[in-house]
Amino acid sequence: MHTRQRLEFIHEGKYCAEVPVELIEDDTAWSPYLTPADVTKLDTVRLALRAGNIAEAARHGRVFELTPVAAK
Repeated sequence: MHTRQRLEFIHEGKYCAEVPVELIEDDTAWSPYLTPADVTKLDTVRLALRAGNIAEAARHGRVFELTPVAAK
């Protein structure tokens, strides 16, 4: 079993968060998978973005504000 770092992107409304997580790889059919702590972290970020609580989401990763671009 070994682990590797990965960035997960959470998109809610006009915000997107880049959250670092750890993927666990082993010989099971479920591989790769996240730790329960990382799943909780992603859920926390998603709920914070949904509520507009940018400070809480930014505690766990980088937060971006998305701006629409008009197509020509």
